[in-house]
Amino acid sequence: MAYTLPPLPYSYAALEPHFDAETMEIHHSRHHQTYVNNLNAALAPHADLSALAVDDLVGKLASVPEPARRAVRNQGGGHANHSFFWRGLKVGTELKAGSRLRAAIESTFGSEEAFRKEFEAKATSVFGSGWAWLVLRGGKLAVVTTKDQDSPLMGEEVVGEAAGWPVLGLDVWEHAYYLKYRNKRPDYIKAFWSVVNWEEAEKRFEQGGQAGKL
Repeated sequence: MAYTLPPLPYSYAALEPHFDAETMEIHHSRHHQTYVNNLNAALAPHADLSALAVDDLVGKLASVPEPARRAVRNQGGGHANHSFFWRGLKVGTELKAGSRLRAAIESTFGSEEAFRKEFEAKATSVFGSGWAWLVLRGGKLAVVTTKDQDSPLMGEEVVGEAAGWPVLGLDVWEHAYYLKYRNKRPDYIKAFWSVVNWEEAEKRFEQGGQAGKL
C-alpha cells in the first residue's frame, strides 16, 4: 500500500494573512508530495513496511532494513511531520480555560505566556532546518526541537531528549515561511499563535494520556 498526500481540511488561503496561500500551496502540494513520493520509492521493495501507518513506521526505525533506513528517517519523517503540522493549524481556536492541556501548560511553564516565550525561543534557535515541538515525555510537557525531518516519535535512540508524544509542532524550515517572512523567522513564529489549532492540540494531549504518556 503506497502512502498518499493527505488533503488539507481547509483551503490554501484559509490561514491568511498569517500563513499565505502561495506558501501553503507550495508547501503542501510540492514539498510534502515530494516526501511522499520519495518514501514510496524507498519502500518499494518492502511492502510489509508500507502497510504501517506513517507514525508507526517512523517509530520503528530500528526494524527498517539498513538500505532504506535513512530514507525512512528523512522522507518518512517529512511525511509524518507535515501530516501532523497540517492538522494542527486552524484560525479561531484558543487554549480553553479549565482544559487539562491549559492546566498542564500552566503547571509546567507557569503561564501560557511563559510557554509561548519558551516555544518561540526554542523555535528561533533551531540552526538551519528543523522543527519545534510541545511534547509529552515521562508524564510531563516539554518544549523540544528536532533537526531536519526528525520526529519525536522516533524515540530516544534517534532524537535523544526530543523524544516524546507530539502535542504541537511548528515547521521552521525556510520553505515554510520564506516567501512571506523572508529572513524574519521570529515573525513567522509569532504568527503561528494565530493559526494554532488548540482543539487538535487538546485532542493530542488527551490521546497521549490514553496511550500512557501522562
